[in-house]
Amino acid sequence: MNSFTEKRLWGVSTKDIALAGISGILLTAAFPKIAWHILSWIAFVPLFYAIKDKSVSVCLKLGFFTGVMHYTTLFYWIPGVVVTYGHLPEPVGWAVLLLLVMYLSLYPMAFSGALSFLEKNTAICFLPAAFLWTGLEYARAFLLSGFPWENLGCSQYKWLRLIQISDIFGVYGLSALILAVNMGLFELCNAIGQRRTPFWKPIAVVALAMAGILVYGTFRMAEVDEAVDMAPKWTVALVQGNVDQAQKWNPAFRDETLKRYGRLTGSASMYSPDLTVWPETALPFYFLHDEIPTAEVLDLIRRSHGYFIVGSPSFRVDEGDIRYFNSAFAIAPDGNVIGKYDKVHLVPYGEYVPLKKFLPFLGKMVEAVGDFEPGETGRLLSLGGKKVGVLICFEVIFPELARAAVQNGAQLLVNITNDAWFGATSAPHQHLSIAVFRAVETRRALARAANTGISAFVDPVGRIRDHTPLFEEAVQVRSLPWMEVKTVYGRYGNFFAVGCMGIACVLIGLRLRERSLKNRMR
Repeated sequence: MNSFTEKRLWGVSTKDIALAGISGILLTAAFPKIAWHILSWIAFVPLFYAIKDKSVSVCLKLGFFTGVMHYTTLFYWIPGVVVTYGHLPEPVGWAVLLLLVMYLSLYPMAFSGALSFLEKNTAICFLPAAFLWTGLEYARAFLLSGFPWENLGCSQYKWLRLIQISDIFGVYGLSALILAVNMGLFELCNAIGQRRTPFWKPIAVVALAMAGILVYGTFRMAEVDEAVDMAPKWTVALVQGNVDQAQKWNPAFRDETLKRYGRLTGSASMYSPDLTVWPETALPFYFLHDEIPTAEVLDLIRRSHGYFIVGSPSFRVDEGDIRYFNSAFAIAPDGNVIGKYDKVHLVPYGEYVPLKKFLPFLGKMVEAVGDFEPGETGRLLSLGGKKVGVLICFEVIFPELARAAVQNGAQLLVNITNDAWFGATSAPHQHLSIAVFRAVETRRALARAANTGISAFVDPVGRIRDHTPLFEEAVQVRSLPWMEVKTVYGRYGNFFAVGCMGIACVLIGLRLRERSLKNRMR
């Protein structure tokens, strides 16, 4: 009878498939809700054991299976979104998840195959592994419109001293470090298992790098905290209306929505906030176009005596064509609209339908308006001489957008979102964990107002402050600094990630050339 280790599936040992699957599960558990961030430092070790001394074709399969296990468990909430709000049959919802998972799994698949292709000597592959993963992670951020949801480094959002290097390397620096640690641990365990002297150089390099990063983090936190203490501050109020998504666009519920926001805003008046932030599409009508509800909102703002940023759909008529936008309006204490930001990075099938001609049966999930169009990257809102960079909903997962705002002079970041789509899943927690890195990378405080939660403040070193519960009405008020600090990441962007991608391509090119020369000599 064949043992477990001898059984094969698709030409791959079931033991190796199990190891690859374990890596996928460990990766997911490192992210919210579970958020055992320590697991990301060992998550790749089972996969490395599985692909050790295997052919490239086997490694591709094992890497793909790791991706399938990871992304299926990370994005389990997608069918619920598609079925509930996209009004598609449940089998279609699961098909959407399957397609997304299969696409995203191509990246760990390419990582495992390329790692095997480069060199089976793990000591030599120590740094290439970090370059490969980081380069692929960066590619995922812009290919097919980009989807950098929960990059590996985001798993460390609670380890404040560690994540401070994001102001130099971005979140990609943490991803590379985590991969390097995994490879170093694998080499150590592999050497001990084979009763040979471990190759200490990579382990020593990682240990020194980790020590240096933690020292940097300690001093950098103190330095930024001092800059925060010295910076001018405004009192900012976040209003979480907790409006049911099923009722949000019902005209009969509009008056109740406005009363709710008025009541909650009034409860913050005792703190005399300089700025009040309402969530994405908090106004379920065309602000400035629908006269009666617009007048009610402006009257409320005049009585509140502070600046407001509110979310609302908007439109513009260009040569007879109506162009729709997902917008954030800046309103002065006197009720005058003084600025408008239109969302730049739209959600496919959430806010517009790509390939509509070829997929006419698929619609988008945002009701009451047509397809949105993108706005201008880096556009700021000016409030009494202060400059605010706005990120609407999942724009916060794209570091380039926050960086563009800061390059244009933003002193504060505001993220307005409507996470009601996600229900009480892990998605709102994941979304918030990503937002932490936009604050650290740019050294800007971030105020996050969410319709159903999680609303929160993130300070310039990444501390999450005053976060609200899900699906409850809430108001949070905090004093936030207007920051002028410039960071390496702010100046040079993703130079590290681009460098990793370049090095990985060079290494693969050299390996191809080497193999070609060997084949010619045979």
